[in-house]
Amino acid sequence: MAAPAEARAAVEAVWRIESARLVAGLARLVRDVGLAEDLAQDALLAALERWPRDGVPDNPGGWLMATAKNRAIDLARRASTYRRKREEVAHELGIMLAMDGADLAAQADDEVEDDLLALMFTCCHPALPTEARVALTLRLLGGLTTAEIARAFLVGEPTVAQRLTRAKRTLREVRADFEVPVGSALRARLPDVLEVVYLVFNEGYAASSGERWVRTELCEEALRLGRILAALAPREPEAHGLIALLEIQASRLGARLGPGGEPILLLDQDRSRWDPLLIVRGVAALRRAEELPDPLGPYGLQAAIAACHARALEAEDTDWVRIAALYQALAALSPSPIVELNRAVAVGMAFGPEAGLALLERIATDPALRDYHLLPSVRGDLLARLGRDAEAAAEFRRAADLTDNAPERALLLRRAGVAR
Repeated sequence: MAAPAEARAAVEAVWRIESARLVAGLARLVRDVGLAEDLAQDALLAALERWPRDGVPDNPGGWLMATAKNRAIDLARRASTYRRKREEVAHELGIMLAMDGADLAAQADDEVEDDLLALMFTCCHPALPTEARVALTLRLLGGLTTAEIARAFLVGEPTVAQRLTRAKRTLREVRADFEVPVGSALRARLPDVLEVVYLVFNEGYAASSGERWVRTELCEEALRLGRILAALAPREPEAHGLIALLEIQASRLGARLGPGGEPILLLDQDRSRWDPLLIVRGVAALRRAEELPDPLGPYGLQAAIAACHARALEAEDTDWVRIAALYQALAALSPSPIVELNRAVAVGMAFGPEAGLALLERIATDPALRDYHLLPSVRGDLLARLGRDAEAAAEFRRAADLTDNAPERALLLRRAGVAR
């Protein structure tokens, strides 16, 4: 018997790893993402109840899947509507449940990649508005909470909650297929799927909330899905551009945290700790994107920016003029206040902090940035470089008040102390 605390920790660890795969596999079988998520949650509750008493099973992921499928069979047997559909599902599940744990795990390994990818494309069904597609996939495949998704979109939690509820209902009403599309259907859904992978990676690279600044497991999942998408769409430059960006960004993960888990900013990182293999992979993917007939899109341009950083052996070697030009091209292609904020950083590094501050003034009143902590953080950095320490300290304190991530808040407060 496992100690209650140890068993609960095991449940939480397994859930972090298996939840997306569990929901994906169940969704393929029951054809209803809302029901699949409910079944997965039922399995989680069962584990929290039974593992402290009975011990952690040898195959915890298989145990969760089998428990969820048993629950699905119970629902199918008791249902008074959609009986034929559920009996068919129950029959299929019954055959699978006849396997032992090892067989179940082996079949899951064979199917899980397709299940995850199929669920991602299903969540990006054309019947859903773009915002709902991305939010639903972040919830089901990225494991992000409603609050984390809200921060990723810079919108309120109630808005995201409504999007999720409506999206699940819509998919159920249109009887969405849980398959990877091909041809024109693939091309139509690809931009939203790429955006999902991008946002999942970003949440892992710099977590919006919690006690960790970096959530490596989200970065790894985004990398895995991004590589699959690039192979699935070899003639799409944005698929290669995105994986190029993620590979290069991921190369810095080992240098982004200090010994105590504290954040280390880009210009202060030990670049010898950047992963050269990931840089090589990223640059190669960027080259593939550049060689295709279509011009680079937003992800390709961001990858080119990341490559500029990767090529600089020391921070002072960074080609900020080229980075500023790339951000200008990105702003023209995909205008947004976030792009302009990043362009202000690059312009401030290339042409002086006054030029960066001038750009910030143009976007300072944008509603999307009102509660965005990086706006005062960037302003604080530019002011500190001008020697306006009191103003910089106030901006860093404001940024610290706006972030929900504990390590980032501590970093900003330290910067406020230095600037005073």
